[in-house]
Amino acid sequence: MFFMPLGLYISVPFCRTKCSYCNFASGVFSASQMAHYVERISTDVRAIRGFAIEHGAEIPEAVDTIYLGGGTPSLLPPDELKKLFFALKQEFKVLPKTEITAECAPGTMTDEMIQAMVTRGVNRVSLGVQSFVDKESASVGRLHTGEKILSDIARLRKAGIANINVDLIAGLPHQSRESWQYSLDQAIASGVPHVSIYMLEVDEDSRLGRELIAGGTKYHAHHVPDDDLTAEFYQTACARLNAAGIDQYEISNFARAGFESKHNNKYWTRQPYLGFGVDAHSMLPSTTRDEGIDCLRFSSVDVYDRFLAAPEIEISSVSTAQALEESFFLGLRLNRGIDLAAIRLLFGERVDSFKPVIEELVSTGLVARIGDNLQLTARGRLLSNEVFERFIGDRHAEAII
Repeated sequence: MFFMPLGLYISVPFCRTKCSYCNFASGVFSASQMAHYVERISTDVRAIRGFAIEHGAEIPEAVDTIYLGGGTPSLLPPDELKKLFFALKQEFKVLPKTEITAECAPGTMTDEMIQAMVTRGVNRVSLGVQSFVDKESASVGRLHTGEKILSDIARLRKAGIANINVDLIAGLPHQSRESWQYSLDQAIASGVPHVSIYMLEVDEDSRLGRELIAGGTKYHAHHVPDDDLTAEFYQTACARLNAAGIDQYEISNFARAGFESKHNNKYWTRQPYLGFGVDAHSMLPSTTRDEGIDCLRFSSVDVYDRFLAAPEIEISSVSTAQALEESFFLGLRLNRGIDLAAIRLLFGERVDSFKPVIEELVSTGLVARIGDNLQLTARGRLLSNEVFERFIGDRHAEAII
């Protein structure tokens, strides 16, 4: 791990409006608040190596992925984007051909912003489409239309950014088999090389989730498909995208050959990454591995005002035993699964303690084992949280990226 290049994640929690399904730490902010935020991140970037040394973590020198997530990073004024990248490139050695991704909402990218992204080296854009059906988009507070999505894809390509991802959500209000098929058809016809499919999350951290739990009708909650239909949508997406050559490589992610997300792969394969901003997370190698500490995880507060007021970083150490658990449940997210022989080289006989769990999951059809390769079955992907819980004991998968 010590010699792997680093991935950088920058949280940009700014939105035009707050979507009803959103459970992220994001909101609507003024231009002056954005400027203060960028200055604070720049300060943190300059101080990060001293902070890491103080807490026994090691930061690799080289960077080969940068990811601006949100929120909606495309709302940043171009000058602020310039300042952000200046700070990053002053502190880190950004390698040639680094994958630089920016999450953008359709309808938020001015020509000036697209040019600013290209100038700063952004070579991959992830579009928060969610649906190509205008009624579905409007029902959750999205401000774009299907026509605008296709127009923005064309504008990005014209500017030289062809590596484009489209996010779709299965289970939105008013979604039907026919409308879901339409969104999939539009995504495929657009020619984008990467598609992410997420099933609507129902929890108390979003307005729509709270309304669904309460059984109410606000936010079109009474028009949300049931769990079985949403699961069917996911299975339809898997079949349709794979048939179109956009192959599934992770539970929620599909790509044409060579267009898999390099940054997100760091999370699933436990490579080091460093996050800056509101609700940002990091995982760095420990300098005390001989004492049974594999790595350190850091997370910042998820409230803008508290983040600006003072540094509040939660730090937790990951033991060798916990690192093994993570290797199982993170690696199983990938379609290729995990290589038990390779994990045994890293963790030795500790791997054998999971034999009963593996045998049980294979017998119930949630996991397939071919030699030393272990991977989720199609049914296992639908029930992935249940599988992951079998590997992590009292720890919860949601605590990890």
